[in-house]
Amino acid sequence: MSKLGTLGARLHRGEVGYDFVKNRKIWYGVSILITILAIVGLAVRGLNMGIEFQGGAVFNTPKSTSASVSQAEEYAEEASGHDAIVQKLGDGSLRIQVAGIDTGAANQIKNTLADDLKIDPEQINAELVGPSWGEQIANKAWQGLGIFLVLVVIYLAIAFEWRMAVAAFVALIHDITITVGIYALVGFEVTPGTVIGLLTILGYSLYDTVVVFDSLKEQTKDLTKQTRWTYSDVANRSINSTLVRSVNTTVVALLPVAGLLFIGGGVLGAGMLNDISLSLFVGLAAGAYSSIFIATPLVADLKEREPAMKALRKRVLAKRAQSDAKGETLDAQGGEETYADEPEDAAPAVVGPRNQPASRNRGRGRPSGKRR
Repeated sequence: MSKLGTLGARLHRGEVGYDFVKNRKIWYGVSILITILAIVGLAVRGLNMGIEFQGGAVFNTPKSTSASVSQAEEYAEEASGHDAIVQKLGDGSLRIQVAGIDTGAANQIKNTLADDLKIDPEQINAELVGPSWGEQIANKAWQGLGIFLVLVVIYLAIAFEWRMAVAAFVALIHDITITVGIYALVGFEVTPGTVIGLLTILGYSLYDTVVVFDSLKEQTKDLTKQTRWTYSDVANRSINSTLVRSVNTTVVALLPVAGLLFIGGGVLGAGMLNDISLSLFVGLAAGAYSSIFIATPLVADLKEREPAMKALRKRVLAKRAQSDAKGETLDAQGGEETYADEPEDAAPAVVGPRNQPASRNRGRGRPSGKRR
């Protein structure tokens, strides 16, 4: 852990770092590939919508039910003519969920189930959801998601600038598409818990992105007044300075979610936990990735198109070429270069280590330190 802390401090000071912005085309390509796979999965398999969104019925049996989950699932599908989802609850009762049926046929299905399970029909508790109500819930969920995205874009445009708002919006759409696509590929049921999970991970993703953007905004003040660093250099420094923090917060958040998904949902068979835990797990990982590899490099791309930033880049590259040429000349002559650079406060964003000049040891041994 001490090595990780040391690495984080060195990243923050700019002593070490990885050039995320320079390799942005690689990250864009990876994201596009994953997004295409998610869209294909969504188009081919579709989402397994719960009864809250498409209507249906839920039948809860008493504790004394002796039928197994597979038997109850077979009975329910034969009685309804639709796919059924059966879960064994902790008290030994069964929860039988049948989506897409008309509420008027619920009583007949209930009686048929009671005969197959050899229990009294009055002991089966039926919860009915009409298709119109389910459609209303689905529309409200989409409206809530749309309002959230609009408010996020407005906030970022006011707090930062429109380019950062666009980049954050692209990152959020990226996270939503991947999460929904994985839901389609895995086949997990989409419930209101899934919507809650989606909204939660969007908040986490936005948090990581805003942390990097805030660092970038602070370090690009008066950037055009110097000729040492381009906007992309400063953007890369902002990612590296917040990298360890983003990774730590993501890992800490993923650990309990992984417990819900793999232990609660997988080992213990608590299927209802899967609704929210899968969206949280996938979304948190995708959000951390997009804030580092998508949002900030995209902001750098947009900013570098500004005339002021184009001019700055030309000046920086020209100065670097001049310095390289001067360095080669001095190396050939065996000399040492001495020059005055801009003041330190002219470029608060420093990419790379700051090397202090070596002491000349002048005046050592003299009380006043002055030459005679």
